[in-house]
Amino acid sequence: MYRHLLVPIDDSDLSVHAIGNAVALARQLGARITFFHALADADASLRGEAEVLRATAPSEYDYAFAGKARELLAKAQAAARALGVPCEARHVVSDKPAQAIIAAARAASCDLIFMASHGHGGKLGMLFSSETLAVLMNAGLPVLVSAIGEPAVPARAIGIIRDEHRSLAAVMHAWMHALAGARQAQAAADPELMQAIVRYVQEFPVRLHHPKEEEHLFHALRERTASCNAELDELERQHARDAQLVAALERRVEQLAGADAAGRVAATRALEEEVKSYAQFLWDHLGREEGVILPAAQRHLTAEDWERIDAAFLENRDPQFSGQTDREYRQLFSRIVNLLPA
Repeated sequence: MYRHLLVPIDDSDLSVHAIGNAVALARQLGARITFFHALADADASLRGEAEVLRATAPSEYDYAFAGKARELLAKAQAAARALGVPCEARHVVSDKPAQAIIAAARAASCDLIFMASHGHGGKLGMLFSSETLAVLMNAGLPVLVSAIGEPAVPARAIGIIRDEHRSLAAVMHAWMHALAGARQAQAAADPELMQAIVRYVQEFPVRLHHPKEEEHLFHALRERTASCNAELDELERQHARDAQLVAALERRVEQLAGADAAGRVAATRALEEEVKSYAQFLWDHLGREEGVILPAAQRHLTAEDWERIDAAFLENRDPQFSGQTDREYRQLFSRIVNLLPA
């Protein structure tokens, strides 16, 4: 029986589904996962353009050639943690993805490589079609290829919602990790970083994600069936409660920032306890949505409903940081998830 899976990931929509499939398999097997991303060699791939970007926009350069990998891997780890699957993440710089995948699998002592086979999106997206054979022929260990086609509209919309959940979960894990590190060092947390994290939680889930769920997903489901009304009512109450809890966390962070050196240590301990409580609230909330509401929506909503939901969530693809959500949130998210253990 396989005990350790290597799962290569990229930044395509299809990779979201591949991660879900890999996590489900690992959970069934009782296995652990190493998520892996082969980062393009910036100088080799962009030549002079890389140097221009490095000189004129260093933060954009850092994100494009390092921050993006951290973002992808943090969200993949969040998906695994949500189902209790042990995981770690690795990335390397390589313009030969197949070789990099094989080397990573051997270095991590994996006994199975789980790959998606498709030909869409990004440098690793191409590997999932043209280089899959190279991995199969040269890996020297079992390779499971999960064939994934272009997702239908319902699957794409659900993928966006789940990916946004993973984005929030990654931030919460980073927050708890930072606070636990401060406690272990008997030190205070960085007030500026705590302010950045609480601002992210305010702006994305509370002011953007939750309202769109209610306006589009919940509203459509209420129109098609009354069987979920009680659960939807509870989730909407939780959305309101979420805003209250985040406001309380903001006050805790303000207390931390305004305290003297000794007071900051005590304020950090108090903040950690409140963040832990908030995280448990979130895990329950996200579990209800993914375990009850999304399956019900798949049963009851029409193709037209899904078209509207898909269009609404495509407008604020926070985890991909495209469209109107630009560099400020991209940089903020990368800074936060970079706190996660390598």
